[in-house]
Amino acid sequence: MTTRFPVYFVSHGGGPWPYVDSMKPMYAKTERGFSELPARLPAKPKAVLVISGHWEAEDFTVSTAEHPPMEYDYFGFPEHTYRIKYPAAGSPNLASRVKTLLADAGFKPRVDAERGFDHGTFVPLGLMYPEADVPVVMLSMKSSYDAEEHIRVGQALAPLRDEGVLIIGSGLTYHNMRGFRRPESTPIAEAFEAYLNKAISQADAKARNDMLVRWETAPHARLAHPREDHLLPLMVVAGAAASDVGQAVFIDHVMEVPMASYEFGAVSAAKVNATNF
Repeated sequence: MTTRFPVYFVSHGGGPWPYVDSMKPMYAKTERGFSELPARLPAKPKAVLVISGHWEAEDFTVSTAEHPPMEYDYFGFPEHTYRIKYPAAGSPNLASRVKTLLADAGFKPRVDAERGFDHGTFVPLGLMYPEADVPVVMLSMKSSYDAEEHIRVGQALAPLRDEGVLIIGSGLTYHNMRGFRRPESTPIAEAFEAYLNKAISQADAKARNDMLVRWETAPHARLAHPREDHLLPLMVVAGAAASDVGQAVFIDHVMEVPMASYEFGAVSAAKVNATNF
């Protein structure tokens, strides 16, 4: 008997915050949430597939490195944060499987053997699996930012959930760099998150996906996301969720805005398919 893994959208926070002592207190709830997330899974995953808001390409692109390097895609942080290492292995086998699933669904995925772990990847995974003992593959967003297309990508990837693979979309429910730390941003971010929460909690998957495709009709949508790079990972996760209803697994409040993380398909402890990646 197999057990389907849940899928997650996580709000990963700002830069390499777990590695900066002055930032950690403000992210205490997020740190606890990420650290406790593995206990919500049916088993230790064979591998993790991450769609990060920090990687977009002309076409959907899969990382194939056996030993991915690091991507220090942030500015103005302490010098030691540019020497962080998260030495998780890649998984060429999982990368090949992802590529096949996407191709079979009519996409034309590319591969990238050089892509490394950006902070949307190593921040949550460094807290979830600090021993870096779970292989990690990354999938880019497509720079056209077509929400419906990203949902269809997630739908193509759904079989991985029955193969012991944890799918994580990593972004933020609010991502306006000019709005952080401003009290006037609080009601804006809360109203937009309320729309997202209503969408993901729809019992009907089509209704949920329609709401997500129409995200720009949400209150203050473009104030919450001037660019949707940190929102699109949620679309992929929603597609992979299939008929599973979502819920907010935790919501932190940082820099005057809520940062929500969502779970679809909560399960109890059970065995999963022994497919090896």
